[in-house]
Amino acid sequence: MYGEVSLDLFRFSHKLLNVSGIRIFLYYVTAVIIMPLIDKVTRFINDYYIDPILHDSGYNIVNTVTWAILLGICIFGVVKLLKKLDIKIDDKFTASVIPFILAGSSLRVIEDTGILTPPASYLFITPNIYFVVFVITVFFLVLSKWLVKAKGSGDYRKNFAGFGIAWLVANLVVLFYLEDLVLPWVPVFVICAASMIVYIIKIVFDRIGFDLLRSKTNITILWVHLMDASSTIAGIDFLGYYEKHVVPAYLIDITGTAFVMYPLKLSIFIPVLYLLDNHFEEDEESQTLKTFLKLVIIVLGLSPACRNTIRMAFGV
Repeated sequence: MYGEVSLDLFRFSHKLLNVSGIRIFLYYVTAVIIMPLIDKVTRFINDYYIDPILHDSGYNIVNTVTWAILLGICIFGVVKLLKKLDIKIDDKFTASVIPFILAGSSLRVIEDTGILTPPASYLFITPNIYFVVFVITVFFLVLSKWLVKAKGSGDYRKNFAGFGIAWLVANLVVLFYLEDLVLPWVPVFVICAASMIVYIIKIVFDRIGFDLLRSKTNITILWVHLMDASSTIAGIDFLGYYEKHVVPAYLIDITGTAFVMYPLKLSIFIPVLYLLDNHFEEDEESQTLKTFLKLVIIVLGLSPACRNTIRMAFGV
């Protein structure tokens, strides 16, 4: 009897020691490994993702790569969404999207004025504003399709573009109410400089038989990205602004001038356009993807070009 009690007590003590040992081990792992790891991950997310949005401090190599990957994923998702909505992605659809790009850019400038305060202002800082503008754009696209369907006739793209123009006008009215147009020469410089360079390049390409710029869409892509370059030059070299993107900022620091943006843009987008025009299959799905990719490239050029130009023109 006494032996059995001793044996049970020993077993209980052994289990208690095992449980205590496991607890001590878990406490050790949590304190020494998990908590420091969580702290490091949290600081990493804050430093490279959260803080640049909260302080509108621009881009770094980590979030630049992340947003690029996210953009690539979103492209295929949006193509599927447009297909589900029975939207034909062609040059006419691209043209109808332009007013929404301009509206999104002017909305970003409204945030730049400081009229919006946190946390609402965080929605209108890159990259968040792209999602906001996307949701609004899709809403008006669906509404435009519904109106045409309810009416029984018409072109939804005209309604869609009309909504975008109305939104752009409303934003400009707000901007003129909040700020004065102090540097009207900025949009003149940006548009004229980009147009002149595109015109010269087109003449050269036509003379050597290079047909890259015989497409209006290709001309538009080159033009908007040269507008972006021109706006960067106006801001940095003439007005004392600074570059927020990683690669341009690096090249500007090396060369000492934002004029490096011209060769940078041309060296990127002439080969890109050539690849898009010559290395896609002729089937409908491939052509649709190619057209949408060109639309995305227009957005990536026109959006910052207009934001920069409007912001500088209003002295924000």
